[in-house]
Amino acid sequence: MAKPIQSVLIAGFGVMGKGVATSFHDAGFDVTILTRDPARVLASAPEGMQAVSELPDEAPDFVSENFPEDIPPKHALYAEMEAKWGGATVISTNTSGLDLEELAKPLQHKENFLGVHYLQPAEAFACVEEIRISTTSDDTAVRVKAALERTGKEVVMLNRPIVGALFNRLQHAMLHEAYWMVQEGFCSVEDVDKFARLAFGPRMCAGGLIEVKTWAGWLFTRSRNQRSFRTCTLAARPFSGFRTCLLVVALARTPVRVSINGRARTLPNGGARSKKPPAKSWIS
Repeated sequence: MAKPIQSVLIAGFGVMGKGVATSFHDAGFDVTILTRDPARVLASAPEGMQAVSELPDEAPDFVSENFPEDIPPKHALYAEMEAKWGGATVISTNTSGLDLEELAKPLQHKENFLGVHYLQPAEAFACVEEIRISTTSDDTAVRVKAALERTGKEVVMLNRPIVGALFNRLQHAMLHEAYWMVQEGFCSVEDVDKFARLAFGPRMCAGGLIEVKTWAGWLFTRSRNQRSFRTCTLAARPFSGFRTCLLVVALARTPVRVSINGRARTLPNGGARSKKPPAKSWIS
């Protein structure tokens, strides 16, 4: 295996980039920020970080790209890095909303590319997603996982890419159902959030999403789901994948009008079910 990752370049220093940089810095990595305004960044960055407006001459071991969700600027950065460093560095992207295979298409060294997706605040959450593409080498995946674990993160490994990855796909499946229940008058926005904070969160901490079902037993879980839950089809069929459950939940299409703290708000994509899925669903 190649040497462990020690030097890290953070491309983009917004809210997410700052959190990623802090995570590596606090774990003892050599961190450099690529930014249009190094002086401004250094004024607020932790002591010991460096900031540059151009790619350094020496290739870092690892790059965390945190640009906005737009493919052309990301491609431009990747091309510049490969032109300067060849295949000497691992390039990661923090996106969860773009197709990683599409992002990797122009790369000459696709074996060094993968997704590393953080949740906000990146420096505080204990979990991070590592997402391989079809060409990511085992060596790259192992080195990145080891570096992330050195920052104190538990790594969720996705063996192949899917838009939304694991965190956001499960989160949005639940969110669509919450929107529907609010619109149909079953509960309030406040009670949905109360459930998430006081019941669902602690329960998931105790047993996880799937492990907790073993406490009641899978035969009971399957029987109850067949009787009661119109959207949760997964437990009633073999574990071949999450696609069916997600697509059924995603049929909520009409915006929901709700009152939050006395003010009218519109929640998108939360209303009555359409007869067929949208032509291009971001979770398809």
